[in-house]
Amino acid sequence: MFQAREEQLPPLGDWTVWLILGGRGAGKTRAGAEWVKGLALGKSGFAPAPVGRIALVGETLIDARAVMVEGVSGLLAVHDKDERPTWQPSRRRLEWKNGAVAELYSAEDPESLRGPQFAAAWADELAKWRQAEAAWDMLQFALRLGDRPRQAVTTTPRPIPLLARLMEAPATAVARMPTRDNAGNLAPGFLEAVVGRYRGTRLGRQELDGEILADREDALWNRDAVERARVDQAPALARIVVAVDPPASGGRTSVCGIVAAGLGADGLGYVVADDTVSAAAPDVWAARAVATYRRLEADALIAEINQGGDMVAAVIRQVDSTVPVRSVRASRGKWLRAEPVATLYAQGRVRHAGAFPKLEDELCGFGPDGTSGGRSPDRLDALVWALTELMLSPGGRPAIRRF
Repeated sequence: MFQAREEQLPPLGDWTVWLILGGRGAGKTRAGAEWVKGLALGKSGFAPAPVGRIALVGETLIDARAVMVEGVSGLLAVHDKDERPTWQPSRRRLEWKNGAVAELYSAEDPESLRGPQFAAAWADELAKWRQAEAAWDMLQFALRLGDRPRQAVTTTPRPIPLLARLMEAPATAVARMPTRDNAGNLAPGFLEAVVGRYRGTRLGRQELDGEILADREDALWNRDAVERARVDQAPALARIVVAVDPPASGGRTSVCGIVAAGLGADGLGYVVADDTVSAAAPDVWAARAVATYRRLEADALIAEINQGGDMVAAVIRQVDSTVPVRSVRASRGKWLRAEPVATLYAQGRVRHAGAFPKLEDELCGFGPDGTSGGRSPDRLDALVWALTELMLSPGGRPAIRRF
């Protein structure tokens, strides 16, 4: 028996498009199939009466048949035997006993949607449609039956313009389904091997968490470069520093950037931790910075003092007076300070030992006018100070240590 999660049920309210953004194996296909079943049978919570004509649009006809109809979560599988529609492969058509009909279409052939008419539609993997704009437009013209034609879209997201417009449209209800929410129905091996390996990476955030990750054209960093810089772990490190970018105020929205990086025997810089803390009083972020310093057995703690002057170093020393604090002051703007560090990435001289999603979002969303969301780039600032200290400032290199 199907036990739906809340996000797998049709949303309440006055919507036209139900956009289900989900990771691999998150249950979005099951949600789409159950929705079509509920419409065709006129089930409570789905439709006040059976919906007579429904369009099923897949990336290709093969995909539509294999996933939407015959798949393990497809329409034939979600019906009890006495309710199951008759499947007519040669006509690409499902027909229920009450006369409701669903027909298959391919997004590769938008013109095939010119002529037929429907009261509802299920569009699967919209973000993969090669002719997404044309196929979507033709589908909209075909939805002209009933009092309020509606459509469900199930897709793993990609940064395409059509998807961005749908997400912003007032008549769209958006549901998100990360893969982890459906862990009870997935093989343990999949969770360990795939989810464990890709968690936090660009591919994992897209394919497992259902996030849309787009590059900003004027950003200093781009996601492809960050992905190329990723390694599973850092090698032996000659020097490790923890950089702190204190908040301008102590309010609830304040953020203290705390990022650690090390210099490898290979001459490359390795980002090894992002322990940034939000909404913290000075003694709290200072304690976090010192804890990171101790955990990594770092060589120095770098603290920007523009916002707090000597108070910054004093607060850190109150937590632990033995920590060597090097104060740095920003004499140039954030962009100018960040450019040389971004160049290190472009030259292939920096690696990320693991995934740091929030830090990487700041890097790839940072342009000449600041971050895309308008927030202070606290994590980015801390990263810039750490790598500047390690790779762009004169300094000694102590004996190599294992990290």
